[in-house]
Amino acid sequence: MKVLVTGAAGFIGMHVSQILLARGDEVVGLDNLNDYYDPQLKHDRLARLTGKPGFRFVKLNVEDRDGMAALFAAERFDRVVHLAAQAGVRYSLENPHAYIDANVQGFMNVLEGCRHHAVQHLVYASSSSVYGGNTLMPFSEHHSVDHPVSLYAATKKANELMAHTYSHLFRLPTTGLRFFTVYGPWGRPDMALFLFTKAILEGKPINVFNHGQMVRDFTYIDDIAEGVVRVLDRPAEVDAGYDPIKADPARSNAPYRVFNIGNHDPVTLMQFIEAIEDAVGVTAQKNFMPLQDGDVPATHADVSELQDWTGFKPAMPVPQGIKNFVAWYRQYFKV
Repeated sequence: MKVLVTGAAGFIGMHVSQILLARGDEVVGLDNLNDYYDPQLKHDRLARLTGKPGFRFVKLNVEDRDGMAALFAAERFDRVVHLAAQAGVRYSLENPHAYIDANVQGFMNVLEGCRHHAVQHLVYASSSSVYGGNTLMPFSEHHSVDHPVSLYAATKKANELMAHTYSHLFRLPTTGLRFFTVYGPWGRPDMALFLFTKAILEGKPINVFNHGQMVRDFTYIDDIAEGVVRVLDRPAEVDAGYDPIKADPARSNAPYRVFNIGNHDPVTLMQFIEAIEDAVGVTAQKNFMPLQDGDVPATHADVSELQDWTGFKPAMPVPQGIKNFVAWYRQYFKV
């Protein structure tokens, strides 16, 4: 297949592209290499793809309407994995327009490209943040997601709604994946594991929010990438059992699906920090702080729908995943 992977220089995009290339697919990787975090890490990820048979890179903003239209017209992709987005919950409090531009306008351009050029399946990144103020655990695709607590979450919910519209109107198969706190080698510098490891190795204190009373369904990058590819290989279908009178958010009479993709084994923030301390061999200095605006105290993914659909089951225990990250971090930064 010829697959467009947007956000190919990103954390998840690089790993997904590697799997697709290894099995012989042609991958067109798109990224704008912006400076939301150090672009050098993005360039280094991209270097792991560049030169491999079947890979080509296109530098482009997804919100560039004309550029995206021209790309889809020229390439005639079979399938699309859309991972490019403005990430981060806190950053959306400071730069809200960046989220509308990249996550809403950019997604619109992807949908239009898929619609007009007979793309067989669009898989796109949603987020566990769509569950917002929900406290019923574990989070299920059958639950309502109408109470976001950050603009980032609202744009991801908007993506799901936009995708459903295109699935309904144009019979475009779309599948949204609600990622749960992805971590591992080559991860983002703004994520907790990266920040904590860096601070501990530098002998600096770490900020522990909500006074440590946080729970997260940390999901290892290799599990995530495998799940994305498995979903890509099984396009969404119309659910013959959909009942419009008792509408279920996880079902549709259009070729549309959304799935949680998580570890289904949440750990407390303090357990997570202890695992980093064990891997680094240093006890962290801790600043206990209140919950940040836009954040939620707990996440826990019910992944039974994804397992039923693809057979996917996450395999990496958190302590081993953290050891793998710390080993990569030491090698990459030579510390």
